[in-house]
Amino acid sequence: MAYRITSGCVQCNVCIPGCESNAISQGSDQNTIDPALCVNCGVCAANCPFEAIVFEEESVAVGSQD
Repeated sequence: MAYRITSGCVQCNVCIPGCESNAISQGSDQNTIDPALCVNCGVCAANCPFEAIVFEEESVAVGSQD
């Protein structure tokens, strides 16, 4: 499970100071969340005025390896 910043991010940076684990950084087009640092508290998503941060369950790719 992890939070992810979507393409709706306009880099208003409201999410950055609220992240106590310093998992959010500025990218060239949008901010990004480092899943290794994120503690899944949800403060970033609650603070984002553009609803550009979403919680996603990790998906496991299922397929055959031939």
